[in-house]
Amino acid sequence: MAATTLQTEAFVLAKRPTTADGWQAFTLFSPEDGSLHVMQRLSAKASKGRVLLDLFDEASLTLDSSNQGKTWFIKEVNLIARHAAIGKSYGALQAASTFANILARNPVSPESRGSVAHLLRSALAAFEGTNRPEIVILKCLYSFARDEGYPVKQEWIPSLPALDQENVARLLHKPLADQTASVAEVAGYTRRLEQYLREHTDILID
Repeated sequence: MAATTLQTEAFVLAKRPTTADGWQAFTLFSPEDGSLHVMQRLSAKASKGRVLLDLFDEASLTLDSSNQGKTWFIKEVNLIARHAAIGKSYGALQAASTFANILARNPVSPESRGSVAHLLRSALAAFEGTNRPEIVILKCLYSFARDEGYPVKQEWIPSLPALDQENVARLLHKPLADQTASVAEVAGYTRRLEQYLREHTDILID
């Protein structure tokens, strides 16, 4: 069967262990093509200028597949953005990985891929430059559920006590620099949102 070629732009959501024969597996998210299972050859004699993908990269890729798109092999890759600074903070790395893994586990409907790509691009930039990653992940989960059509504004927020509704609204809508809520307080709201998503949506959290 002839190989299929795909040209796309995508984000690296997950990086899998290297295989014994030197292949690195990734889960990518493309605004145009959705979730992609991609393999890249790791050569000890990598050519000069060759880009090896890393977690959270945004890249333009040329891919080949011989099994109708179940697995894609990287033919060419050009880096658009690399968010290496996320790895300098354990909290940011943990929160960014959590959100990326949620996107990797959940199929995104074609009509909302564009908004999810915009959210992911903004989230990675925020994780890279903030000391409040726990607020960023709360915003990300809320926005992802909203963009997927779930009534988090109409159902989840009104289910909270009045003071908590005010606090959550502040966390969701004020700039990070203006936030004063404690880490523990934000984590509590995130746990409540996650519980709502488990009980009332099809979004896979764990």
